[in-house]
Amino acid sequence: MATTILSSGPQSTATAPPGRHRNRRRGSARPNWVAGLISWIWLAIVIVPIYWIVITSFKSQSNYYMENPLVPPSEPTLTNYQMVIEADFPMYFVNSVIVTLGAVIPAVLVSFMASYAIVRGGSGRFLRWTNSLFLMGLAIPLQATIIPIYLIIIRLGMYDTLMGMILPSIAFSIPLSVLVLSNFLRDVPKELFDSMRIDGATESRMLWRLAFPLTRPAVVTVTIYNALQIWNGFLLPLVLTQSPDMRTLPLALAEFQGEYSINVPAVLASVLLSTLPILVLYVVGRRQLLSGLTAGFGK
Repeated sequence: MATTILSSGPQSTATAPPGRHRNRRRGSARPNWVAGLISWIWLAIVIVPIYWIVITSFKSQSNYYMENPLVPPSEPTLTNYQMVIEADFPMYFVNSVIVTLGAVIPAVLVSFMASYAIVRGGSGRFLRWTNSLFLMGLAIPLQATIIPIYLIIIRLGMYDTLMGMILPSIAFSIPLSVLVLSNFLRDVPKELFDSMRIDGATESRMLWRLAFPLTRPAVVTVTIYNALQIWNGFLLPLVLTQSPDMRTLPLALAEFQGEYSINVPAVLASVLLSTLPILVLYVVGRRQLLSGLTAGFGK
């Protein structure tokens, strides 16, 4: 009897934990219906306006007021897109591309090199002041400096030019880019730089051969963010331009609203055309963007 008691004891203790683990697994796998419902409601809030914009852009002006706003058009038409393209839309598009590329590329390059100097340049007083100066730029909004910018651009003779919009856009893109890129560069192990320095690599080679590939997600993140901000910028083109030839897409959309104040489908067609480059940019760099946005949470 002693042997039976001893043999039954371990069996009972051995079978108890799996049952408890199964109960825990069932409890952890229980669906969260509240979070799922909130997610579907938020998805509907986001998707319904986009759906309305898309289907309305293919409606004629007469059908827009006669049909249900959420019902697809019975007779789809491309007249609205043709009307927008014929209203100098390609010229506004080219201006926006020039301003965006002319501001984003120098801003990202300068920010990357400045971040490398701040992180890898030691703990000098000059570098600390430089980093503080960049951080102070985050606290100054564009609206607070628009009048000094306007006066400076006029003194430089760049009023009503694309360069007059590019230079302020570069200045306001650098502070946040330096903050993001410097935080990523601090995560690069110092041993990698030391090993390359022992092998005789120069600072320039370490910058482009080591730091740049390892911080590529951060570079893509700040590039897409700055491109989005400059592409959708409205205040600088409004204040620093006057002639229609220098208008960018956001300012041109305001003119479309004035010209087609009743023709809502034409306005929405211009909105869709202006958002296509941003969608393409996101599709191309979405993986790098998501990895760059979430990399800091893994610390």
